[in-house]
Amino acid sequence: MLFRNFLTVFASKRLTKLVTFTSVIPRYQAMSTVNQAQIKHCLSNDEIVKSEGDDREYRALELTNGMRVFLISDPNTDKSSAAMDVYVGHMKDPKDIPGLAHFCEHMLFLGTKKYPEENEYTKFLNEHAGASNAFTSNEHTNYFFDVGPEYLNGALDRFAQFFLEPLFTATATEREINAVNSENDKNLQNDSWRIYQLEKSLSNPSHDYNKFGTGNKHTLETRSKQLGYDVREELLKFHDQYYSANLMSLTILGKENLDQLSEMVVPLFSGVDNLDLSIPEWTEHPYGPEQLGNMCYVTPVKDIRNLNITWSIPDLHNYYKTNPGHYLGHLIGHEGKGSLLSELKARGWVNTLAGGQQAGARGFMFFIVNVDLTEEGLEHVDDIITLTYQYLNMLKNEGPREWIFKECADLGRMQFRFKDKERPRSYTSAISGILQDYPMNEVLCAHYLQTDYKPELITMVLDKLLPSKMRVSVIAKKFEGQTDKKEEWYGTDYNIKKIPDEKIKMWETCGVSDKLSLPEINEFIPTNFELVPRETEQSSVPRMIKDSGMARLWFKQDNTFKLPKAFANFELTSPLAYLDPLHANMAVMFVQLFKDALNEYAYNAEIAGLKYNFNSTAYGVALSVKGYNDKLDVLLMRVLEKMVTFEIDPKRYDIIKELYGRSLRNFDAEQPHQHAVYFTNVVMSEQLWTQEELLDSLQEVSLEKLKLFIPQLFSKMYIEGLVYGNVTRKSSLAMCEMLEGILREKVGTRELLPSQRRRLREIQLPDGCYYVYQKTNGVHKSSSIEIYYQVGQQKTNTNMLLELFVQIISEPCFNVLRTKEQLGYIVFSGIRRQSGVQGLRVIVQSDKPPQYVEGRIEAFLDSMKETLKDMKEEEFQKHVSALSIKRLEKPKKMSTEYANYTSEIVSQQYNFDRDNVEVSFLKTVTKDDLFNFYQDNIAESAPRRHKLSVHILSTAPKPQGDGDATDTAAATDTTAADNSEEAGTLLQPTIVEDVNAFKRDMGLFPLAKPYIDLQKALSKL
Repeated sequence: MLFRNFLTVFASKRLTKLVTFTSVIPRYQAMSTVNQAQIKHCLSNDEIVKSEGDDREYRALELTNGMRVFLISDPNTDKSSAAMDVYVGHMKDPKDIPGLAHFCEHMLFLGTKKYPEENEYTKFLNEHAGASNAFTSNEHTNYFFDVGPEYLNGALDRFAQFFLEPLFTATATEREINAVNSENDKNLQNDSWRIYQLEKSLSNPSHDYNKFGTGNKHTLETRSKQLGYDVREELLKFHDQYYSANLMSLTILGKENLDQLSEMVVPLFSGVDNLDLSIPEWTEHPYGPEQLGNMCYVTPVKDIRNLNITWSIPDLHNYYKTNPGHYLGHLIGHEGKGSLLSELKARGWVNTLAGGQQAGARGFMFFIVNVDLTEEGLEHVDDIITLTYQYLNMLKNEGPREWIFKECADLGRMQFRFKDKERPRSYTSAISGILQDYPMNEVLCAHYLQTDYKPELITMVLDKLLPSKMRVSVIAKKFEGQTDKKEEWYGTDYNIKKIPDEKIKMWETCGVSDKLSLPEINEFIPTNFELVPRETEQSSVPRMIKDSGMARLWFKQDNTFKLPKAFANFELTSPLAYLDPLHANMAVMFVQLFKDALNEYAYNAEIAGLKYNFNSTAYGVALSVKGYNDKLDVLLMRVLEKMVTFEIDPKRYDIIKELYGRSLRNFDAEQPHQHAVYFTNVVMSEQLWTQEELLDSLQEVSLEKLKLFIPQLFSKMYIEGLVYGNVTRKSSLAMCEMLEGILREKVGTRELLPSQRRRLREIQLPDGCYYVYQKTNGVHKSSSIEIYYQVGQQKTNTNMLLELFVQIISEPCFNVLRTKEQLGYIVFSGIRRQSGVQGLRVIVQSDKPPQYVEGRIEAFLDSMKETLKDMKEEEFQKHVSALSIKRLEKPKKMSTEYANYTSEIVSQQYNFDRDNVEVSFLKTVTKDDLFNFYQDNIAESAPRRHKLSVHILSTAPKPQGDGDATDTAAATDTTAADNSEEAGTLLQPTIVEDVNAFKRDMGLFPLAKPYIDLQKALSKL
């Protein structure tokens, strides 16, 4: 695949040039003379390149203090948003205080001179349907929020203070160090973070890229004090030194017109000081002669096997109109016939490949080829590198091809022309991060449009990909116990060796392979972008257009987005797919083998905007296709034909089985909070085969059994599907009938009996119960807890009472448990819904024992009694309004609308107009209704309280190298805090020792009733 950065927090958004404005400031009648005086340059809506379907209006400003501002007027938006990108990241951390930039990001949320309360900003947003977040990368810090449209001005006022007068109070500073430390702890056993930091740590020690960006308690408190630093003073210095207006880019999206947005924004942000700083740039690459030509052997936490090849290349952002890195990534990462991946898979050495340019920082970039190795591939690392250079040599011999560039350009232009609207918060964050990358008039299009074919640039990059200039990392459990070095911050074990000259010479003279070639012309690129004829009978929600013993089909023609795209999803029900762990494993194996075999064919479709997906479920298998509707039915037909004639490749069977087994074993290394969620599902589900059960039965799977299983799986089925988008009723029926016909004719599929279409249900906890289920995690030093307060079946009234309760507690829960009590970085309160049953869930990952954390959660929920009782009607109505705005927020993308409809069909609730139906009820809810709901279901003495607490206890030794001074000795001691007054008083729980025995004594909830009358829907066919 074409490589894209997977660590979003470190996906640096670089600035490559200052923008030159040529237009003069228009005279805005609605804008005051004072505000006009604060604007240095302006670009109008007509000067900004946007996609033809984009109905928003834009304006770009440069204020006199040097700040760049991008205004977006969208009268139809149901959320307003803003984002500020500051051109400073952790590469500017003081050498003695790693993590300071990231710590500064945390601290800006905790009070300003104008709004000194620590939670004022988040409280305001929560009360007005908003939310916020931020991230720190190599060279950027990005802050963003969304809010109900009527409250943009108030949110902006609070937001602007981050950059004017933050407090950095001593008490908040001391506490928030623990949050940063907890965030770092969360990542210590994550292989992606470990390998990323190892790559950085192996760079030139004097280069800023070498730094540790997250920070922890040791770097921000213990060591900084030892070195004589006051970290609060250093925060103030850092903010004063780097938070300069000329290094800031602001994006605002609101319902207001552009003049009104200008009038709102300019006074708030023109006061930010301009220190006239130079944009940071690193002209020297972080990997010099000493760091190149090395082979690094790394021991991972999970059982993974990867080969990573990296070359140093120049910063290519100035060449965005040619995008030579993308051209090469398109070819090297290709997965079709003649590709590098195709040949490596044919030899049984790799499973996946990602290739392309990788962000570094302003002044330098990387080019990478990363592959996932098979067991055999691990023994052929040198051969894989040889094939890689043979592919590069083939590209050099062939030279740049204009038709390939034009194909990439056409795909980019098509994507830009028919792009969906983004969610406001994502949109403003992304734009603010690239505002200084490109000329202001091209900010919206620069990532999509390639207009200048310059083969010499492609050749220039290709010539940098030399054996003598590469670095190689091989990551595998095989190296456990064979390493002699440990990375400082994550404790990653590794070896590093210079690649022998004879190997470099071998790769320099390896020639070409006749198995490798350029891709063929992509026949899946759509040519027809017309909208289909409108149906005479329009419906605002999906309607049933087919119902038989074999299939039920729902159809919805899009009349909102008006894009030439469509989506189709078919759930193929077979009770054999989840009959027992053996059958569940065989269903997974079949799906993975089929997708693996079809990859070469489907890849061209994928890069042309057509995708299929095929997954196993607890009820059978699910097949979906999506993308441009022009050739969607063709893709579906080809996938179906290949599916029913599929023959297993024995060599790939062995590889995929081994890969699947490793994925099951690697579950042990997932985060403790993920384990808490998983084991809650295990306890509460009528039937869920555990990872352990699946792994135990995997040895029973054989090639012969799998070959017999596939026709059995298809022997009897029931299909329920949805077709949505730029489609007609007739074409939708044709797709379903094609699916049904191929199954009947090719594999003799017959109808499944109605009694065999059963759905799994949820355990019904008895009134007044309190159960605890405990498991251990031996990988991570943190423990975790999920408390589930089961409320009952999903119904309109209960749904809204529960959602309103969660709306009210979400901000104070985070503020109390995370910000004030510092229980851990991960603190979440929300709703758990499964099998038509729902309840309140609270999840915390912490170094403190779960029993202690549970006491603090209970103490918090107990405090909500007085909060609800004393809440003023005005504040209550704010929360009702905020929840209404959130629920009525319209989907910005067709994929979101499609996912909502699909969810209703899969759950068999069919409440396609759920948001409007439930918000109508929400507006009738009174404060007394909510208080009674709390008293009946959540309060400690509630008569209908149903509580399950899942504890994940850490048994892991403290990892070396993290520099954290936190004592975790008590983390595995469940009695350590049992009698602590601080923990709160807990009733004695019933311990769940045996999950199966527990379930035998429990009843099951009935399934949620369909919202619509299916018989009535049938009568309309």
